[in-house]
Amino acid sequence: MADIARITEVVEPEARALGFDLVRVRYFKGGEIGPLSDAEEYTLQIMAERPETGQLVIEDCAALSHRVSDVIDALEEKGEVLIADAYRLEVSSPGIDRPLTRPQDYANWAGHEARINLVNAIEGNRKALHGDLVSIDGDTVTLDDKKSGRVSFPLSDIQSAKLVLTDRLIAATRPLDATGADDILEEQED
Repeated sequence: MADIARITEVVEPEARALGFDLVRVRYFKGGEIGPLSDAEEYTLQIMAERPETGQLVIEDCAALSHRVSDVIDALEEKGEVLIADAYRLEVSSPGIDRPLTRPQDYANWAGHEARINLVNAIEGNRKALHGDLVSIDGDTVTLDDKKSGRVSFPLSDIQSAKLVLTDRLIAATRPLDATGADDILEEQED
């Protein structure tokens, strides 16, 4: 399996050089290498965002993808193989219903609905929580769970967390500049 900590060490400076914040690096099995192949393909997923918008446009994704590919190739030429398997590189924005991966995510999105899965059960054997994020204080996250009421748990106990797409979340998301999006371009025939 790939060393995510080492891959993150390699990817983060490339994202920062482009002015992006790294949101998540994940390596997982999924897909196929080719239509006639029985071998499963792996995916190296990199999520990043522009700090001012919380998003990336397609050109940003392409730029980061090229930088990451180049640095991984350069390390391989020097003898350091970060990923031994065949894999697909996927670079994307975290999206509106984004994963919550950093302490700042819990602070930035307080007041919004989230689904959180815990490693250790709380409140009568519950590992799956769903409700409004209240806050993060140090390493403790507080959530108004729809079933248990207000619960707090260590950040380190979170297995996965993701915002829930709601009208309130959509309204709070800063849209990218859509100037010209409705303009129709017509090509002239020669």
